[in-house]
Amino acid sequence: MPEPAPFVAHCLELLAPLGAARARRMFGGYGLYVDDLFVALIADECLYLRADETARPAFERAGCRPFAYSARDRKAVTMGYWSAPDEALDSAPAMLPWARLAFASALRTKGERRDGTKAVSSAKPRKGAVAASRTAKSGRQP
Repeated sequence: MPEPAPFVAHCLELLAPLGAARARRMFGGYGLYVDDLFVALIADECLYLRADETARPAFERAGCRPFAYSARDRKAVTMGYWSAPDEALDSAPAMLPWARLAFASALRTKGERRDGTKAVSSAKPRKGAVAASRTAKSGRQP
């Protein structure tokens, strides 16, 4: 796997005190994960941290701005990610309280859609899984 861009590598170092941090390319930027939770994204060399309704006021007070992009119909779409405060980009200790807010937001919103409703898997169960389930319910040995 190729080395991440310098800014991406720096952001991963900032998030590392929380757990295993990794980056994944997406939509011309990067998605950042800590312990397999999507906690941040990087777009145009700017780090945006996840912020739900509980965490958002802290980002607003710090003068951060929300991540927004233009949809195909040219409407501005904002998401639950806010720019990291400039001083938080200086060191892992300075980032830690902000990273914790992002991680907690990711935990609280895990499994939710962008509109706040719970995501439901539409995947069909595997054929073998259905047969194993029927066997288990009937009490028979496979």
